Amino acid sequence: MLYAVTALDKPNALETRLANRAAHLEYAATLPIALGGPMFADDGTSMVGSLLVIEAEDRAALDAMLSLDPYAKAGLFASVTVRPFKKVFPR
Repeated sequence: MLYAVTALDKPNALETRLANRAAHLEYAATLPIALGGPMFADDGTSMVGSLLVIEAEDRAALDAMLSLDPYAKAGLFASVTVRPFKKVFPR
């Protein structure tokens, strides 16, 4: 099943994000991510969160993957929202 994961950074956490970015990208490369990347502030310059569409057997398996992410371990996120997702486009 696919899941859409939206994770918003804690306020003023850019330094934490940048300090853990290389480890996060290395870990993310091992995951079954269909789509993923940073979200930006309205000005388009500062990273303020992450958006992933990721495949997992079930929610427990997804939660296990997310808990091992260096960003999660560093306490970067103020909130994480997970929703089951169905890809429709592109066909």
